[in-house]
Amino acid sequence: MSTYDPAAAIEFFKSSGKAESFAQGTEIFQENQKSKGLFLANDRMYLLLEGEVRLIAGRKPIASVKLGEIFGEMGSITGQPRSATAVATTACRTLSLDEKQFQKAINAKPDFALALMSLMIGRMRQTVARAGAGGPPAGAAGDKDAAVFGKDELKSLSAMLPDQPPVHFDRNKVIMSEGELAMRMYVVLQGRVAIQVQGNVVQRVGVGGAFGEMALLEKSRRTARAIAETDCALLPINRDDFLSLVRARPSFGVSMLLALSERLRNATARLK
Repeated sequence: MSTYDPAAAIEFFKSSGKAESFAQGTEIFQENQKSKGLFLANDRMYLLLEGEVRLIAGRKPIASVKLGEIFGEMGSITGQPRSATAVATTACRTLSLDEKQFQKAINAKPDFALALMSLMIGRMRQTVARAGAGGPPAGAAGDKDAAVFGKDELKSLSAMLPDQPPVHFDRNKVIMSEGELAMRMYVVLQGRVAIQVQGNVVQRVGVGGAFGEMALLEKSRRTARAIAETDCALLPINRDDFLSLVRARPSFGVSMLLALSERLRNATARLK
């Protein structure tokens, strides 16, 4: 269930963004281009208004950007080197946002974080499907989500959800299973959780990390299994509370975008 609306995206970018044009063949940004901080000149995110853009990773085309779609958001949100090169395959017009412009726009329209999440989840599913034939790459089991919530943020989240006390899982207990309907997502308060796809560990989530939000947002069935690698304490968040947090606290939505960006970056690396 996608919540991404190109018309809403255009309005979001128009509210604070900068218009830019690129000639055919221009590299809008380059793979491994290093960040100097969130959303600086080489870390902008873009919305395609006209033309065609191709994304290339490891010299392999991995996606084409459609009109009204956003690209470059992963490097922008994480502040890490670009995971792909974006090439204008025809003359293009875009709108772009830097850090201040994005923060201004998301504070005014916090719901748009949901649209961005939906777009990134769609890309995640496509990327995982393309990488799935070869299975997880060597070392994938060591991948770990960034701690998107610090200690103070964890306390604040718990205080905002008094009707959702922490749930505890003993070591090796299954937290969620593939194929089940998503009723809640989780934020790790204590311990470590392993995320498995078809029996392979593809992610480990530690304190301050989050998981289970993809199926929750889409109202779909789980595509991964989560197991407590240690004794764990988790903060459960149901869909209504999730939506309320995004709308009431833009910082929460940005933190969830960071978690998805890191996960998509890891998935993209498997295609190279």
